[in-house]
Parts: sequence; C-alpha cells; structure tokens
Amino acid sequence: MESRKKKGGRVGFIKGAVWIAAGGFIAKIIGAVYRIPLTNLIGGRGLGLYQMVYPAYCLLLTVSATGIPSSIAKLTAERIGKNESTRPLFLRAMKLFVLIGLVGSVLLALLAPLLSAAQGSKEVVGGYYALAPAVVLVSAISVFRGWFQGRNEMSPTALSEILEQIVKVGFGLLFAYIFRTNVEKAVVFLLLAVSLSEAAALVFMLCLYRRKKPKKEENSGGRVALKAILKMSIPVTLSSLLFPMSNLLDSVLVPRLLGVYTGNAVTLYGLFSGGAVTMISLPVSVCYGIAAASIPSVAGAPPIERRKKIFFALGITAAVGAVSAAGLYFFASPAVRIIFRSLSGEESEILTRLVKSYAVSAFTLSCVQTLSACLTAQGKPQYASLSMFLAITVKTAVYVWLLQNPQISVFGLAYATNLCYLVAFFLNLLYNFSVSRKSLKGASK
Repeated sequence: MESRKKKGGRVGFIKGAVWIAAGGFIAKIIGAVYRIPLTNLIGGRGLGLYQMVYPAYCLLLTVSATGIPSSIAKLTAERIGKNESTRPLFLRAMKLFVLIGLVGSVLLALLAPLLSAAQGSKEVVGGYYALAPAVVLVSAISVFRGWFQGRNEMSPTALSEILEQIVKVGFGLLFAYIFRTNVEKAVVFLLLAVSLSEAAALVFMLCLYRRKKPKKEENSGGRVALKAILKMSIPVTLSSLLFPMSNLLDSVLVPRLLGVYTGNAVTLYGLFSGGAVTMISLPVSVCYGIAAASIPSVAGAPPIERRKKIFFALGITAAVGAVSAAGLYFFASPAVRIIFRSLSGEESEILTRLVKSYAVSAFTLSCVQTLSACLTAQGKPQYASLSMFLAITVKTAVYVWLLQNPQISVFGLAYATNLCYLVAFFLNLLYNFSVSRKSLKGASK
C-alpha cells in the first residue's frame, strides 16, 4: 500500500520550502560560477553562439514542461487526501508529457537549419541538434518532480537540480577545454552537456521513484482522464509563456523608444534586463521553494483550513521578500560593484539606481509567485494567468508612456514593472480570497 501519512503541518511545509529554495539557490550559484571559466575558454563569441540557441529551446521547454510540476503536485496531493493511489495519475501524466516533450525535441531538431540560418550563424545548427533531446528529458523529469512535490517530498527536486548543474559544469568545462581551439565545435559539445545533465537527473529521479513508487492496489481511484491533467497544466503553461513573450516584446519596444533620444538605448535596456532583473531574480528564486511547498499543503487541506495555509505561505514569502527587497535597496551599490565589475563607472551608477528603483519587485513578485501556486492548489490556475495577463498589459502601456520622457529614460521600465507585479499581487490576493470563500461555502452546504 502506498504510504498515506501526511508530511504536512507547518514544520513539513517549512522543511519542503527550505529544500526547494536551497536546491535552486545552490544550482544558481554553480551556474553563475560556471560562466567565469567558460568565458575564459570560449571567449565572447563562443558565449554568444551558446546563448543564441537558448531562446527557441526555452520557448519549447515552457510549452512542454513548465506547467507540469505544479499541476501534477496538486492532483497528487488531492488523490492522497482521498486515500487513492497516485500510480494511475503518474503513469498517465508520464505518457502524456513524454509525448509532448518528444514533439518538442523533434520540432527543435527540424527547425535547427532554419533557425541557425535566420540568426546568420549556420555553425550553431549542431548545437540545436545537441540540445534537442533535453526537451523530452525535462518533460519526464518534471512529472517526477510534480509527483514527489505532491507527496510533500521536496528533496528529490532540489537534489536533481543540483545534480543537473554539477553534470553540466563538469562535462561543459571538459568539452570547452578539449575543443578550446575550435569555438564552434566547443559550443556544440557545451550544449550536448546540457542534454547529458538532464539525462543524469532523469536517471536519478527514476531511481528514487523505484524506491518510493506505490504498488497496484484495490483503491486505485479509477482511471485518470487526460482532460483533468490538461485542465490544470495548460493555464499554468500559458501563464509561464506570458513572461518570455512579454520579454520579447520589451526587447523590441524599449530600445526603439529609448533610441529616439539616446544613442546607448541597447546598453540601457541591457543594464535593466541583464543586470537589475538578474539581481532581483535571485531572492525570487529562493522564494520559489515556498510556492512549490504551498501546492500540496493547500491542495490536501480541507476547505476550512485552506485560508490559514494560504496566509501562512504568504506570510513567510512576504517576510523573506521584504528582507530581500530592503537588502537590494540598501546594498545595491556594493552588490553591483562585486557582481558586475566590468561595467564602467557611469554604467555601474545607472545599474545601481535601477536596482534601487526595482528592488520592491523582489517582494511583490515573490508574493505573486506564492499566490499563483495557491490558486493552482485550489484548482483555479486560470485566475493566475488572467491576473498576469492584465498586469503585463498595464506594464506595457505604462512604460510606452514613461519612456518617451528623456528625464525618466530606462527607469520608466523599472517603474512600470513594479506596477505590473503590484497589480498581479492584488488581483491574485483577491482571487484567493474569492476561491477559498466559495470552497468554504460549498463545503458547509
């Protein structure tokens, strides 16, 4: 029989959040340190070729894998709460998402010649081929992660993320050193290292699953409909797609708007998107652990307890986010000097001001992340998608207006993005109140 013991409660919630946060943080640190020797080995051109392959890969990855962990975690927690086996759900989800991931892998391989030609760098076509298997591998890994998270077991996700980075860095630096005299070949093998890292993570997750997998039992809960899985994963995926699509739009509009009155429009946009956003994303990624842990906690709770669990998750997120925002604001200058040492004095000053202007988003975006997860846990991920769509619409309209003023310049983008996350925060908060209230009323009838 599958173990039905709940590992919930506040201690279990915090433990799970810490596991996810620590895993994500360590993985990011390893990835950041990796860039230093990698740049020395393959140079700026090699790094540029390496980065050119990623946009198409990330887009396909968003479609094939992003919505999986949270949706599977929610459905898994629900079945455990009903004392039903999670085996039928896991097997059904694995077949579905491996098929979707396989389509993504094939599509990336087929589009490789066209994409490389459009980018004016036909030498990266091999890189697309090398990276293509990673799409289906990540899809499978995401199902495993969602299943474990639904059981309130967060360590497999954290450990697999760290393993991914270690394998990628190990093989990546080895290949970069071996092919250091042939940059194009080095890039292809660097991207192959990404696929190898995902293969290693998949084997690791499979081994853990074999130790934990439920046996066939009488109370299987019946056949799991594909509609139920897609109903949860599609809205989450659409919400995740809004970010890269918004960033793509920003990359077109912002330099054009700034270029009307300045000659360094691209530099200013790069300071925000590559500098300020990078610094804000670190504490937000740490808070992702709280969001991931809140899904099984809220989904497995009776309606009368859900609001308390939502407030508890939001309270921890708000505390971490507030401290992070304050730290980024008051220590922006030394942080910029340490992390972005190659910037000129003027660029460093602009980035410092951008980080200070944008620091509040470390708080609001972290809270949006947790509230979106709580909506998913309550079976309403479409509300999170709607709130983010409305917030991004507001952001775009506001920065189009603000960036026309040379006195505001690129800081208008920071202000507009702050407003974006503030709008999403309040909408998600209202939606959570509404959904939990309706669930409580329905349970009392």
